[in-house]
Amino acid sequence: MSTHARPLADDLAAASDDELAALLTARGVRPDAAWQDLFDAAEALLEPSSIGRVLPTLTAGEAAALVDAATGGDAGTGRERLTALALLRRDGTLHPPVADAVAGRPRPAPLDETPAPAAEESAAAHAAERAFTTVGVLADILLLAREQPFALLMGGAVSAGQKRQLAEAGLAVESVDPLVALAVRAGLATPVERLLRTTPAAEDWLRSPAPARWGLLATAFRDTLPHGIRTATGGWLPPSQWPLAHPWDPAWPEEAARQLEAARLLGLIAEDGSEPPWSPPLRSGEAADPSPLATVLPAEVDRIFLQNDLTAIAPGPLQPALDVRLRTMARRESASQASSYRFTAESVAHAFAAGEDEASILEFLGGISLTGIPQPLGYLVAQTAQRHGLVRVSVDDETGRTRVESADAHLLEAMAVDQSLRPLGLAVHVGSLTTKVGQDTVYWALTDARYPATLVERDGTVAVRTRHPAAVPDPDSDPGYGPLIARLRERQGPDADAAWLDRELEAAVRAKAVLRVTVGMPDGSTRDLLLEATGIGGGRLRGRDRAADVERTLPVSSIRAATVVPS
Repeated sequence: MSTHARPLADDLAAASDDELAALLTARGVRPDAAWQDLFDAAEALLEPSSIGRVLPTLTAGEAAALVDAATGGDAGTGRERLTALALLRRDGTLHPPVADAVAGRPRPAPLDETPAPAAEESAAAHAAERAFTTVGVLADILLLAREQPFALLMGGAVSAGQKRQLAEAGLAVESVDPLVALAVRAGLATPVERLLRTTPAAEDWLRSPAPARWGLLATAFRDTLPHGIRTATGGWLPPSQWPLAHPWDPAWPEEAARQLEAARLLGLIAEDGSEPPWSPPLRSGEAADPSPLATVLPAEVDRIFLQNDLTAIAPGPLQPALDVRLRTMARRESASQASSYRFTAESVAHAFAAGEDEASILEFLGGISLTGIPQPLGYLVAQTAQRHGLVRVSVDDETGRTRVESADAHLLEAMAVDQSLRPLGLAVHVGSLTTKVGQDTVYWALTDARYPATLVERDGTVAVRTRHPAAVPDPDSDPGYGPLIARLRERQGPDADAAWLDRELEAAVRAKAVLRVTVGMPDGSTRDLLLEATGIGGGRLRGRDRAADVERTLPVSSIRAATVVPS
């Protein structure tokens, strides 16, 4: 039995449902907590383990205010927040279990909110280069994840096997996890069943100019910073103060380092800790202004050189929208100020599968080429167009089975004996192959085996499928405290004193405690008895009167107060 829970239970009873929900959320209470009334809630919130979980979440200012209150001072501006967390009583004093948990903790020093000095030109240039690299590499990651979602570990990090594949694609493995975290924070990617998948927002972002890409990432980074390093205006504290923001959280230094690394990758802080000219608006809580950054970024180009060796050279960073489309039909071989791309039969076939045709490919390439379309490239596109669609995957209206047809009998024979397609169970049927496996599964299996497959709808039209459709991030889930709060309110009767007395007496009986009981007499006077509680039931308390050494049975309705006598 906690003798300190009653004041908090009264505070909880006086709180609104929204305030209760906010408290339960902040304290990490499970919606299925087995609490039956507000006294249960108060006792649970004052458990040392519960207090131990909430103290690390306090900011430096909140922790200092709590220490001030613990030492007899005023919590000042932190009082409202600490009261909302059920650490302070409404009169500004600490609940005794909280005081015990805070005792001996040093008062955190106030944080210095002086902004970092402005970066010199060379430091700002390095930060801009880093931001440009971050935006480009993140685009590469998203394009790869769009084609094949990344496997994730339980903690959300990219798996080692996936990182090996990314390294083979030329990406720096050490930056993958921080960049993936930035993408998730910006809503460009989301984990789905331990796979990292792109979102619809990523499609627009990938086609946006580099300054706009950076602006979205930087804004999302700022808006998702932990509250300990946010300011009242919606910006952030000086980065030098970030490691001090949550002084009672042993895991915070590692988290602060991650946040600082993300800020560094976005070019929001220079290597020497100074502030580039594009950071102050974000730091102040204003909208991102990428124009100072744009002036030092390499100019984007909208033309390429197509060469006879089936390669393309961009003389500078290619405009993102052009780059994204070009990479559906060519594999990028190198990325720097000047990027190179290579066309292959497989890459051009990929463009056809994505919905392009011979005319659209040639029109696009002709529109951005400074050298026309070389003859070898024209031949490659034409040959791929002739081959594309040789294998048609449809659904038989009569049987409902998937049908694979082709005008090339040799292709059908090859597919029928192809060991890589054995799991499909393809069976020869009237000049075609059929299977019980679904149409989409068959199509992608044939595509992976490099057969020129095309999906055909029931009406005969060619269908274009996206293998891994964009995933919509789950909205921030509501913990759903409604049923729990309703149950607590049901027991919130008008006679809180009687309800609390019943709890005290029941707990005393369970603990075989000695009680000092104040009993109301018929004449209106009161009498104190020292009872060793032995039982309660039927509205009566039983116990041994230590002074008279007799058993007594008292009506609970006559008991005015009961306190435990320390043993």
